[in-house]
Amino acid sequence: MKSSQKVCKNAIKPQPHLLKQKIATNNNFLFYFSAMLNKETLALAKKLWDYHHTNHTLEKADCILALGSHDLRVAERAAQLYLDGWAPLLIFSGGLGNFTKEMWTQSEADLFAEVALKMGVSKDAILIENKSTNTGENILFTQQLLKGKNLDPTSFIVVQKPYMERRSYATFKQHWPDKKLVVTSPQIAFEDYPTQEISMEKVIHIMVGDLQRIKFYPAKGFQVYQQIPDDVWQAYEQLVAAGFDKHLMKD
Repeated sequence: MKSSQKVCKNAIKPQPHLLKQKIATNNNFLFYFSAMLNKETLALAKKLWDYHHTNHTLEKADCILALGSHDLRVAERAAQLYLDGWAPLLIFSGGLGNFTKEMWTQSEADLFAEVALKMGVSKDAILIENKSTNTGENILFTQQLLKGKNLDPTSFIVVQKPYMERRSYATFKQHWPDKKLVVTSPQIAFEDYPTQEISMEKVIHIMVGDLQRIKFYPAKGFQVYQQIPDDVWQAYEQLVAAGFDKHLMKD
C-alpha cells in the first residue's frame, strides 16, 4: 500500500554497522536490542503504544473474553479479573496465529486456560474457543460458542495485549456493535513490556502494523473507524522509514 510506505523527511536512520547493545535489565533477565532502537525511535514507539491503549475504566460485566496471543500475561490478567469478581464467566479464544504457530503446538486458548486453572479459576467458569486465527475470528467464533450454549451476555471485558487494545475494540464493535464493551490488558509499562521471547524490536514491528490496520481495515469492513491523530501517524511513518515494516499488510 503506497500510502503506508511513504518516506518522511525526518525518518530515523537505522545503524546496521553496530551489533547489539544492552539497554535494559528486568527480573534478572538481560534484554538485547539492536542499535536502531535509539532514544528517538523509542519515543516514537511510545507514542504508538499510548495511542493503542483505550484507557477504559473497568466495570463489572457478564463475561471476560481473553483474546489469545503469544503473551501469557494476558491470561494472567484475565484470570485475576475473574478471581477479583469482575465477571462470572471467563472465555479464552484463540487457536494458533501467525506468531504462535511457530512457538506452540497447543492452542492459545488451551494454554491460557491452563494458566487460569493454576491460578485457581474453577474449570466450570471457563469456556474455550480454540479454532480462531485472528481477531475477527476471535469475535465471530466466540459468538458461535455462546450461541451453542444458549448464552447471550450483554456486557464484556475484553483482555488483550497492551498494544492491541484499540484494534480489539474496533474489531469487536464491528462484529458485535450492540454489546457493552470495556477493553483492558496486563498493567505493564512500555519500557517493562519486553521479555526474552518478546523483544522490543518485535513489539514495535507489531505496533506499526496494527496502526496501519486500524487506518485501513474499516474500509475493508473488518473494524469500526478510529481517529488517528496526525502526530501518531507521523510517528508511524517515521518508524516505517526506519525499517519497522515486518508486520505491515502485504497489499
